[in-house]
Amino acid sequence: MLLPPPHYDPNDNEAGMKLLEDLTTNAYQIQLQVLKEILTRNAKTEYLKGYFNLNIGHFDVDALQVFKKNVPVVNYEDIKPYIERIANGEPSDIISAQPITEFLTSSGTSGGQPKMMPSTDEDLERKTFFYNMLIPVMNKYVDDLDKGKAMYLLFVKPEIRTPSGLMARPVLTSYYKSNSFRNRPFNRYNVYTSPDETILCPDSKQSMYCQLLCGLVQRDEVLRVGAVFASAFLRAIKFLEDYWKELCSNIRIGHVSDWITDPSCRNAVSLILGRANQDLANLIENECGGESWEGIIKKIWPRTKYIEVIVTGSMAQYIPILEFYSGGLPLVSTMYASSECYFGINFKPLCKPSDVSYTLLPNMAYFEFLPVEKSNGELTQEFQCNGISDQDCQYDETEIVDLTNVKLGHCYELVVTTFTGLYRYRVGDILMVTGFHNNAPQFWFVHRKNVILSIDTDKTNEEDLLKAVTEAKLLIEPLGFLLTEYTAYADTCSIPGHYVLFWELKSKGSNNLSELDTDIMEQCCSRVEESLDSVYRRCRKKDNSIGPLEIRVVKDGTFDALMDFSVSQGSSVNQYKTPRCIKSEEAINLLDSKVVGRFFSKRVPSWEPFGITVNK
Repeated sequence: MLLPPPHYDPNDNEAGMKLLEDLTTNAYQIQLQVLKEILTRNAKTEYLKGYFNLNIGHFDVDALQVFKKNVPVVNYEDIKPYIERIANGEPSDIISAQPITEFLTSSGTSGGQPKMMPSTDEDLERKTFFYNMLIPVMNKYVDDLDKGKAMYLLFVKPEIRTPSGLMARPVLTSYYKSNSFRNRPFNRYNVYTSPDETILCPDSKQSMYCQLLCGLVQRDEVLRVGAVFASAFLRAIKFLEDYWKELCSNIRIGHVSDWITDPSCRNAVSLILGRANQDLANLIENECGGESWEGIIKKIWPRTKYIEVIVTGSMAQYIPILEFYSGGLPLVSTMYASSECYFGINFKPLCKPSDVSYTLLPNMAYFEFLPVEKSNGELTQEFQCNGISDQDCQYDETEIVDLTNVKLGHCYELVVTTFTGLYRYRVGDILMVTGFHNNAPQFWFVHRKNVILSIDTDKTNEEDLLKAVTEAKLLIEPLGFLLTEYTAYADTCSIPGHYVLFWELKSKGSNNLSELDTDIMEQCCSRVEESLDSVYRRCRKKDNSIGPLEIRVVKDGTFDALMDFSVSQGSSVNQYKTPRCIKSEEAINLLDSKVVGRFFSKRVPSWEPFGITVNK
């Protein structure tokens, strides 16, 4: 039907939208076909033979039930031994009939240490198809995207070679270094200001500088700007704040700075830079040298129609600072993907960031969903045993539902069976069903599972922390401050332990942080506590098992230093997301060394027993 991924001309919007309509209309049939194809190919792998012997020739609903009954739902620890065997040189047919050609590493700040996901050459074709599907959706809502260029700031990370000789690298590095990207056919809707040589430059500083220089030189052609994550784009803006004078000097004299030593990168940028341009240098200098950088994106790149960055999940906390810089431009999150698989597309890209939902494309993988229920106001999974590790959990697999059987308003953990050797794998993302596009469900990304703070019986996840911080920062915004970054850790060095939040603040009017008002910051601490769940507030008020929450304000640039540290430990620059919970002692020490102010909550938060009615 639509397997393998169909080829079509990405310049043909009508054909692209028809493909998407076919996919979402026939979601159930395509999902069955996807699973049949995966099992047909891989029936003789060591992994699947260990669980069942299915007559694939007669694959139907009954066969689907046999698959679900015999093949277990797994997490990474379950499949890690198989992946490590292949990484150490054993044949791919342990898990995949197709040769594993590389491993894709997950972000080091998304649930712990980087994980290695198997990948094949065919999977690159599937990713190319996915990227091409984004184009007709954007063209439906934004006109004339073929009349200019995109300033997308994209980066690579050096690979790690496994003992087998196979490379292990982040999924985006894999794609940018592939022939699918480097030899991509011309697409008039997707022309970048950055030459491939600047994207592929292994030195992230040189890459950033050169891509920004190219974007400035071609400012009159730029129709959209962005990066993968909101945090990466804001890092680019911070870099521009630090280097705009040097960039303007390069434009003024028509010469790239001598410290740009990567030869391919330098040559490619020199061709774009061309001759000296005094007028352009003066114009950019005038904009960047102003008193405030509010609306700077629209000032420097006046034809820009939108900013394309992921602002869902933990990236949502960047929305206010993005809006500060954007000058009112829409913030567009186009896609939902991970190292395991590319999942879905936002069919309404110009919606508010808080309304972003992704429609899962049924030909990308076979999707299943573990139900997640709201209990006492908290998202919990019955099978997750109240936060105990998955290995200790017992759960009823009969509760798992297929893609087309999810229910509106319900929350689920995503489970995937991929073409590359993952079978019923728990991704760890919690999604809520918000609607349907034809017969394909649409999901709001709630949070990444198991990103929590805990002192006692409290369990604070990423979503809880974001909501509490969002409430607290309302106290400082009227005073001209923006919260640009935050993270937290559970400090158990004292009894009772307490939550510590690290905040990096920016003054709207200047780049200097004014003296902080102690009373306001103490109120911020209290507001965070009042906004956390009832279990936390019970521990604080009734049990006295948690001490007053603390906010430590850090110097400007501290979270850049944290990212540099994380990259030095193996995280990907391109996939880096600020961790909302810090556990590394070195990282905590780094943050503590940058503290300029410490503030504690002075009030015990309110708490009443849940669901108890007093009869008078």
